Amino acid sequence: MSTVLVVDDKELMRDSVAATLTRAGMTVITASSGEAAVELAAKRRPDAIVTDLRMPGMTGIDLLEQVRLIDEDLPVVMMTAFGAVETAVQAVKLGAFDYLTKPFEGDELVVAVKRAIEHARLVRQNAVLKRSGENGGSAEGMGLPPGPAGRRGIDRIIGDSPAIRRVKEQVLAVAESHGTVLIYGESGSGKEIVARAVHDLSPRHSEAYLAVNCAALSESLLESELFGHEKGAFTGAEKLRKGRFELADRGTLVLDEISEVSPRVQAKLLRVLQERTLERVGSSLSIGVDVRVVATSNRDLPRAVGRGEFRQDLFFRLNVLPIHLPPLADRLDDVPLLSQYFLGNVSEREGRPAKRFDDEALSVLMSYSWPGNVRELQNICERAAVLSRDPVIGRSLIESWLTTPAALGAPPPAATPGAGAMIEAKSLGGLVASHRLSGQATDFVAVHDRPLEDIERDAIVRTLGRFNGHRQKAAKALGIGVRTLGLKLKKWKSLNLVEQTL
Repeated sequence: MSTVLVVDDKELMRDSVAATLTRAGMTVITASSGEAAVELAAKRRPDAIVTDLRMPGMTGIDLLEQVRLIDEDLPVVMMTAFGAVETAVQAVKLGAFDYLTKPFEGDELVVAVKRAIEHARLVRQNAVLKRSGENGGSAEGMGLPPGPAGRRGIDRIIGDSPAIRRVKEQVLAVAESHGTVLIYGESGSGKEIVARAVHDLSPRHSEAYLAVNCAALSESLLESELFGHEKGAFTGAEKLRKGRFELADRGTLVLDEISEVSPRVQAKLLRVLQERTLERVGSSLSIGVDVRVVATSNRDLPRAVGRGEFRQDLFFRLNVLPIHLPPLADRLDDVPLLSQYFLGNVSEREGRPAKRFDDEALSVLMSYSWPGNVRELQNICERAAVLSRDPVIGRSLIESWLTTPAALGAPPPAATPGAGAMIEAKSLGGLVASHRLSGQATDFVAVHDRPLEDIERDAIVRTLGRFNGHRQKAAKALGIGVRTLGLKLKKWKSLNLVEQTL
């Protein structure tokens, strides 16, 4: 239901306009002055404002200017007497959406306000679409297309194993709530798919869905991306820019890999979750937002809290409705369904006949440990669908692509000089969990009874040493981005966990 702010210093007129809009099915809030209207506009974020042009103190023009500082896309409809039409026209030139000349009919008022709200909705949707492709974000909702094969809601989550059925039950249980959701699981296990399912099934399903990869942005860029910035807030800030919290207002914002957020941004996130208000970079104006936050993490957040790397109070704010997504190795019964789904998607995309794996190929896939989880299976399926000339894909095509020797029924090779060595772990906290280091001899990394982050750090340090500190080559070998590698090294250096020379 749309919310409209009605502003007029005359009580009779204010109540009459409010009653007309209420009968039209809108939620109405009122203010008797421009000053009070500015405060309400910042806190309540209405869909439109209807204001008298001539008021004592702050006029309708003054109010329009102040509203533009809060939200330049918030539509304002002016009400004016016949003798002030020229001033109203000037207001439209300054950014007002429309004006009504008193006296006006109730239907005329309702039509003008509905047009204003629809225009603002389209502007907001275009902004969401534009920003969804930036910095690794994504958008879905607000009437946008569904996922692959038209899947929405719980149908997005492929599988029928006991483990994945529990996940589906959790999603159904939390979706109707407006509470914050924390989805945790290994990298590549499909956390964003679960986040989208939660959004699809929530009361916010028709509103914006935005996702931000927190690990892909530096602290300053992430702060601006999340909270927005004012014109001139820093070098290059040439105009006001809304953050994703504002763009996702009344919808869902996914904070992917929340564990990688810096302490300063963590503090600002905590305030948004506690008070439902934010301040853009370079501004002291508090702006209200109504956003459902879904956070994801492939790290052990309680352990990060214990080490002082993540705020305990923020963790408690995020961990309201937790969902644990198991690794693919714990739900191997889902491999046939997932593989057929991925093969079908590729065939449809490429305009090729449908393909499938034979029984031997499926047996190999179901005996593999899947260190890269569902993402790795998806890559294998796409490669097989493209490279296979036959409609039935056999074991011989895919077995060389699987990196764990034990999965193919052979004992793991010894770490001999000149040969590669396997660094194996169920998860390396965002790295490809099982990676073969070719070239010079490398010792096995012990993985038993050690925190995953220690294993991850050892793998990165060893790989950097193999490439003589060359970050691009090391990142490529590890299967992660150079920026991600740099952020991890910066954090470890600050904690004196690695040498400053790395």
